[in-house]
Order: sequence, then C-alpha cells, then structure tokens
Amino acid sequence: MEKQSFRVLINASREKVWNILWDDSNYRKWTTAFCEGSYAETDWQEGSSVLFLSPGGNGMVSRIVAKRPPEYMSFRHLGEVKNGVEDTTSDKVKAWAGAEENYTLIEKDGDTELVVEMDMNDEMRNYFMDTWPKALEKLKELSETP
Repeated sequence: MEKQSFRVLINASREKVWNILWDDSNYRKWTTAFCEGSYAETDWQEGSSVLFLSPGGNGMVSRIVAKRPPEYMSFRHLGEVKNGVEDTTSDKVKAWAGAEENYTLIEKDGDTELVVEMDMNDEMRNYFMDTWPKALEKLKELSETP
C-alpha cells in the first residue's frame, strides 16, 4: 500500500466544505466521479460503519475511525459488498483491508484547503489518480456556489 495525497483550494469556509462533503444530497453529487449514482449508508458518527455503494448495491464496507468537525474525518476500509453481502475475510479483501482514507480541512485566509490522503495498491492507483481530481473539482464547484 502506498499513500497518495490530493489537494484542492476552495473559496468557502471549512464549515461549508464539511457540509458539502457529508450531506447526503451533496455527497451523491460530488462522488459521481467515482460512480454515477453512488451513495453512502451511515449515520456519519465516529465508530460507525459506512457502506459506500453503487446504485446496484455493490461497494465497500468501512468504519469511521475519527471525526472532528469541521477539520478531519478518517475512514478505515474493511472489505467489500457484493450483491448485498459484506466480505471482510476473503484473501482478495485481506490484501487491502485496513487501508485508510483521510480528509483534512485547513483554513487559509478565509478559504479552505482540502487534503485527501488515501492508501492504495497498484490495482487501484490508476483509477483513483484519474477520478480524485474530478471529484475534488465537483466538490469545489458545489462548495463555491452561493
């Protein structure tokens, strides 16, 4: 696993960016870069499970390991969901289970720098190197809209 970082400077407060990140309707908008129609099933509370899902119900099962609004959210990816069944024990999943995805919001003269750090393996690298910049651009657009 290798940690990759993605950054975007957004002309909005940390509170607004935080709300755009985790509000259900806005989350569904900025994550279309990863999969059209993607969504999350969670209560967004520290310690809670998160299912990051496609419209077909497939995706990832994760846990919120840290939440400090409006500055930091951390997820630990535990496995995958296929056809509604969670898999956290197969060899395929064990190869990347424990990967983290962290969101840090830094206030900079009234703007917000969002830093996303994500552990990824060779199999995931090309996909995320292509899609994260698109997702962050959509997030920036949503956050900067009055």
